[in-house]
Amino acid sequence: MLEKIDLKKNLTKEEYRAVRDQVDADLALLQRECKAAGIPVIILFEGWGAAGKGSTISRLIDPLDPRGFFVHSISAENEDESYHPWLWRFWTKLPAKGQIAIFDRSWYRRVQVDHFAKHLSQTELLQTYEEINSFEELLIKDGTVIIKFFLHISKKEQKKRFDKLLSERETSWRVTKEDLLHNKHYQELLEINDSMLEHTDTELAPWTIVEATDREYAVIKTKTTIAARLREALENRKESAKAPALPTSVSETTLRTSILEGIDLSQDTTKEEYKEELEKLQDRLKILHSELYRRRIPVVLAFEGWDAGGKGGAIKRLTHALDPRGYIVHPVSSPNDIEKAHHYLWRFWQYMPKAGHVTIFDRSWYGRVMVERIEGFCSENEWKRAYKEMNEMEESLAHSGAIVIKFWMHIDKDEQERRFKERMENPAKQWKITDEDWRNREKWDQYVVAVDEMLLRTSTSYAPWVIVEGNNKYYARLKVLRTVIDAIEKRLNEG
Repeated sequence: MLEKIDLKKNLTKEEYRAVRDQVDADLALLQRECKAAGIPVIILFEGWGAAGKGSTISRLIDPLDPRGFFVHSISAENEDESYHPWLWRFWTKLPAKGQIAIFDRSWYRRVQVDHFAKHLSQTELLQTYEEINSFEELLIKDGTVIIKFFLHISKKEQKKRFDKLLSERETSWRVTKEDLLHNKHYQELLEINDSMLEHTDTELAPWTIVEATDREYAVIKTKTTIAARLREALENRKESAKAPALPTSVSETTLRTSILEGIDLSQDTTKEEYKEELEKLQDRLKILHSELYRRRIPVVLAFEGWDAGGKGGAIKRLTHALDPRGYIVHPVSSPNDIEKAHHYLWRFWQYMPKAGHVTIFDRSWYGRVMVERIEGFCSENEWKRAYKEMNEMEESLAHSGAIVIKFWMHIDKDEQERRFKERMENPAKQWKITDEDWRNREKWDQYVVAVDEMLLRTSTSYAPWVIVEGNNKYYARLKVLRTVIDAIEKRLNEG
């Protein structure tokens, strides 16, 4: 595809000046309107070395309010980044609502430079394309505008620009050995870039090829494209605000599959059996945690369940066996203002573990399809979309090597009431019970419907749900420990 692009397009300086002032004024206005509308914007620049990404970005930001944008220059992963899932460093740089993030290179580096350097197998390459498309789709459906540019120049033009930079002491440092290697292997990289564009040019996030031989032409094409996309986004926001909500179908409320009703809550363990088994399991987990660190395997454990379902007790018995330098427990509560200004998954990506470490989430991203769904904190379209988004996030974690396990701590309504009353009567435990806990009991049946659907739609081979029969706390805690140990041993035995 790239070989067919006409790279001779240009503008005279007069033509450039005639258009520049108007498009700059448009961009300044559109930035303010997007901020007022709470629309996050991502503008990313890919392309050849010396194609003019830096200078184009410099001219792009001239008319913009500097308080409303960030520019991220993406190079090779540093040591800390290399220990995280590869998308982690981009999730942490996403713009808040009303902000603009400009990327000088982006997540596409993985399927360009890394692919060229033979760091990705064909299977990993195709997985990465899928992850990129899913990543962009979930952001766009959440309201983010993503504008992607590929700045294209010929091999001859690239070599000429490198030679010019190398000829001057002040600019020679900008040309690396990697740049010269890429020019030498221009044709191979051309094919890699063609494949990237082919696999990631989607209806939601199309690529704009910028003929960058003439710098003025490249700048104007970039600016006018951005202005058009922002106008479109603002118009779409106005139209969606007018659209009526779709009614819930009968099948979703009455013709549902029940999972929780089939759980046997009579499972039991005596206190004596518990004490004896607990020590053995914790000793085993202590050894396995050390091996996880040595083998650089990350672990993500998410705990959900009924209020008073035993999440805290199970987590405490887990962490007792872990080296405190190698894990964190992240308690999840209502999102704060900064978290609300981002995609709902953003705040969880901040805590995804490094290779060899463990992150335990006390409640998790599944609040989207439970409390946020039931309390109306998100739209029906948003929580229905979330099943696919969460599955894809967990699949991405699994592809990065993580063990992902999700626990639903299950008790019946009578057991919950008994535990609530016990907490109220015990001064040492009164802090655990709130008025909100009692209010949530009134919506028990709604939660059963939501939990059943969550378990059905999001239990996968790479991130299974484990339902823990929790009426007996001893049984529940041991089951959690055994499940984690079995999963780690299975991974270690796989090599």
